[in-house]
Amino acid sequence: MSDPRTTPSIFTRGAVDLGALRPANKPAPSGPAGPGAGAAPAGPAGHTAPPAPASPGAASAAVIDVTEANFQTTVLQLSMTTPVILDFWADWCEPCKQLSPVLEKLAAEGGGSWVLGKVDVDANPRLAQALRVQGIPMVVALVGGQLVEGFTGVLPEVEIRRYVDAVLKAGGVEVAPLEDPRMDAADDALMSGDLDAAEAAYKKILAESPQDHAAESGLAQVELYRRVSGADAASVMARAAADPDDLDAQRLAADIEVLSGQAPEAYERLVAAVKRSTGDDRDAVRKHLLSLFAVAGPDDPAVAGARRALARALF
Repeated sequence: MSDPRTTPSIFTRGAVDLGALRPANKPAPSGPAGPGAGAAPAGPAGHTAPPAPASPGAASAAVIDVTEANFQTTVLQLSMTTPVILDFWADWCEPCKQLSPVLEKLAAEGGGSWVLGKVDVDANPRLAQALRVQGIPMVVALVGGQLVEGFTGVLPEVEIRRYVDAVLKAGGVEVAPLEDPRMDAADDALMSGDLDAAEAAYKKILAESPQDHAAESGLAQVELYRRVSGADAASVMARAAADPDDLDAQRLAADIEVLSGQAPEAYERLVAAVKRSTGDDRDAVRKHLLSLFAVAGPDDPAVAGARRALARALF
């Protein structure tokens, strides 16, 4: 996951005035306070919110109850030295009851590297409004006094862990690479040659985490291994060299080159085939090349160069 401070956020629609969050017994400043809280009703106008009830896990040092009264003095000041992740919840919200225990567990595991702030939106409507809560559960973070991107709804635990890691990195905390037992099991199946089990495992990960590039790469590798199964590498390469217009041979030769650690040569071979072909044949070669890009992943510099070469070949 990328640094949340550098990615588009729900907060880019306009500035959020954190200074407006004064204790409830003081008048709020005039002026717009942002959109309403949506699923979190603010209650009758002029009504003073009751004290926030203690939420499960709040006794832990890693979990604090956040109110309109203590936001400035506790949360903002704390975020200058320790990242604070805010969990907006309500007692009537069933999805909140799924998400909150996961966040509380991760906060306890964090050993003080970050703090979870629990915000009851019913007890703190002005806080929910100022932070533009559209629905709950909603999670955002504060790093160095600045809001960073969050998410709404319930995510798989592995995705929540990735979000926490991104927040910690934004706060300058060194984070160890995240281990994903789902990915370990899928990779083990691939390495053992059980392609059907590997395919099912990677697809399950992608169903839960559609943007998981490692799972996309694993699934592309499954397809690659299936294509080369039973092929004689020497004869395939000889056939491709003898007839550059044999597109089936060129595609299979590119597969063999990728598996042999010659991915740039494979990309160059298929870009050249794109230039020589037209119509459906050209599109088939293009799609094949894209499948090889997926094997390497989006951050491979060779892929970036080959994508530019493919664009020139097509246009």
